[in-house]
Amino acid sequence: MKIGIIGGTGSQGIGIAKRLAIAGEEVIVGSRKEEKALEVVAEAMKDIEKYNPSTIIGMSNEDTAQKSDVLILTVPLQAQAPTIKGIKEYIKGKIILDATIPLESAIGGNISSLLHLTPGSAAERTAEMLKEDEAKVVVAFSNISNSLLSNIPEPIECDCLICGDDLESKKVAKEIIEKIPDLRVIDVGTLNKAHLIESITPLLIGLNIKYKSHYAGFRITGVDFDKTD
Repeated sequence: MKIGIIGGTGSQGIGIAKRLAIAGEEVIVGSRKEEKALEVVAEAMKDIEKYNPSTIIGMSNEDTAQKSDVLILTVPLQAQAPTIKGIKEYIKGKIILDATIPLESAIGGNISSLLHLTPGSAAERTAEMLKEDEAKVVVAFSNISNSLLSNIPEPIECDCLICGDDLESKKVAKEIIEKIPDLRVIDVGTLNKAHLIESITPLLIGLNIKYKSHYAGFRITGVDFDKTD
């Protein structure tokens, strides 16, 4: 399975790419400009070469979308719509793991405040833009900080919340995410829960600022996840 990271040259995307490559996954990192993807990937491979990773490939976003089986969207909110429009023709029926967070900083506001969208979340906007293409959108990686992802080889000892309307797609998302040591996936339900997951990120950013940290995360306790309705 080839995993493509759309807009993957930022700290979140390349952090995910490194983690999955170390886990032995085939990873393609996409960018608006292929040259930038190649440059960032070359540096990433130097950073992780001692962990005997699989090879990370750099391509344009369009080529990444076309050649990948599963896509991870790691772009800022202001790039969400143009990026999706640019790759739309290549993603019919594919699984999209959407990590887009609607922060107020996208419109010049506070980075630790949520921007309220219509429909109710960034992931639902992605699903709306792709509804004619039968793409299956799953919220994923949105509450995992860039610092935790880049803090290799340390495990990520927190929970990654996901939601989506397609059960099989969520199983694939879980399989991919849990390749990263100690990162546990919690399925919180259907895609209309996305705004709840997305709102956690500005809370964690605020905690990091308040307590002068970079590694805020959380674990859900007191629930037997083998018992579901």
